[in-house]
Amino acid sequence: MANKMKKLEFRTLYASEIDCRIATINEKGLTLLLYKDARVDQNILDETVGCMNWQREHLRDNANCIVSIWDEEKSQWIRKEDTGKESYTEAEKGLASDSFKRACFNWGIGRELYSAPFIWISAENCNIKNGSNGKYQCYDKFVVQQILYDEQKNIVALAIRNTSTKKNVFIMDNRKKDADGVSSEAKKN
Repeated sequence: MANKMKKLEFRTLYASEIDCRIATINEKGLTLLLYKDARVDQNILDETVGCMNWQREHLRDNANCIVSIWDEEKSQWIRKEDTGKESYTEAEKGLASDSFKRACFNWGIGRELYSAPFIWISAENCNIKNGSNGKYQCYDKFVVQQILYDEQKNIVALAIRNTSTKKNVFIMDNRKKDADGVSSEAKKN
């Protein structure tokens, strides 16, 4: 008899749930990474499986986190685990948060962020300073204004705004276009 386990589907992240972090910086510009925080994972778990149907457990001084979801069909907890790394600001809290977020990636929450493009912001679109320690710095805040996904949950369109300069600084649109150059998503609207 074949196992007919129903597939658990988590929705893709909304633009407002995605944060931008500076990854590298030099005199010519900077690169950004897209990430989610633990509150996003908690909210999506609550909304998808219900607040009483998931749990988290930390092991090895918060280095590992197990996220378990109750499977009604099997009458048991299904567990996924991952490890994290300490943050620069709050080592212990950051370690617990990172291991939790990684365990949630294993469940599929926010996995679409792995399809993010290389995000380069040129120096004319941000405020880069040469710090006293000889390292370049930028304190601008970047937000995801819009994000679109294809059927496989890959990012196909992305817009990022520098809220400090009030400029749109990154726009990518890889949606399939028809012969008139109009995307199929745009035709629906």
